Amino acid sequence: MPSSIDPADTAWMIVATALVLFMTLPGLALFYGGLVRAKNVLSVFVQCFALAGLMTLLWIGFGYSLAFGDGGRWQAVIGNLDKALLAGVRPTAVSGTIPESLFVAFQMTFAIITPALIVGAFAERTRFLGMLLFSALWFTFSYLPICHMAWAGPGSLFHGWGVLDFAGGTVVHVNAGIAGLVTCLMVGRRSGYPREVMRPHNLPFAVMGAGMLWVGWFGFNAGSALKADGTAAMALLVTHVAAATATVVWMAIELGTHGKASALGVATGAVAGLVAITPASGTAGPLGAVAIGAASALACYSFATTIKQRFGYDDTLDVFGVHGVGGIVGAVLTGVFAAAECGGVGLAEGVTIGGQVWAQAKSILVTAVWSGVVSAIAFAIIDRFVGMRVAVEVERGGLDLAEHHEQAYEIV
Repeated sequence: MPSSIDPADTAWMIVATALVLFMTLPGLALFYGGLVRAKNVLSVFVQCFALAGLMTLLWIGFGYSLAFGDGGRWQAVIGNLDKALLAGVRPTAVSGTIPESLFVAFQMTFAIITPALIVGAFAERTRFLGMLLFSALWFTFSYLPICHMAWAGPGSLFHGWGVLDFAGGTVVHVNAGIAGLVTCLMVGRRSGYPREVMRPHNLPFAVMGAGMLWVGWFGFNAGSALKADGTAAMALLVTHVAAATATVVWMAIELGTHGKASALGVATGAVAGLVAITPASGTAGPLGAVAIGAASALACYSFATTIKQRFGYDDTLDVFGVHGVGGIVGAVLTGVFAAAECGGVGLAEGVTIGGQVWAQAKSILVTAVWSGVVSAIAFAIIDRFVGMRVAVEVERGGLDLAEHHEQAYEIV
């Protein structure tokens, strides 16, 4: 084994990879599944499992190579196909201080969960085949380029701007959140929305899923250090602090507004804090995590309740309201709380807070426009040739029976 492979780093990254996969299976499946109506819970479970399988094959086939390969003249936005089918990725191949195969697996778990996040925006009303084909197109033309721009190193667009995105504020959350907003607008509202009450069918599922996401996020953020070191340890700490702060702030808002704190509220608040700290987790300190968590809770609560109702769009599980908005808040505030005077690790030499915030804002704008355009085109193509929305009678009966010929619960 090459001497550059560090056993401690390798052991930690194996654990982190398992934790991030745990976020999708079963974390996200339970969180989303609990929030939909009983007639659609299996459809959400199947979507999460199916996307885990499909994205794995696409990642191995060409995704890893395009995301992290040297793109030559196109290096700013995309890689090449030199490592398609994982050519050259052998047991002895090294990436930093860990086996390259482990780096491939770790990044693969990010590629799995990001498209899975999007399905929450148009849950309960889309065809399974249409969802799969849309996800494949979106992964190819939105996830891979944004991943490359942010994380492929020298020559890539965001790296050249000096953008700080430690664990996926733009790559995962803004990218998926904008896709969720575009697709929920294009597919239209659920039948009966907003006149009919559409309560979550199993809040214990949702709360358990959110708890699994909280634990798994330690692998998501601390694992992005790619080492077992002080940066990973601080990333774990600030991840927890931001989630805890957002939980308390969301709870306080509900207590002040309604006089009661809800299970759905504390679970959603925790996720909002986790989302927002993601880009800052490698650069912010504990006090920065408190500020980011609080700001995210305030912004996400506003979008998930007041603003969504005011504009009338049906973002079923608040993908844009939590991931999109929380990702934007976190990405912007990374530029503030990475600064040494704000408790962070410090900005690059000669870079001011204003300059760093501007770089962050540019990366958000590029991600939002890129994802929005790709999402709209991909959705239109699949809708034209396959169809994205189920018939009204199918929607009324539920996707579990119509799409999968199964029921989650026996009717007695």
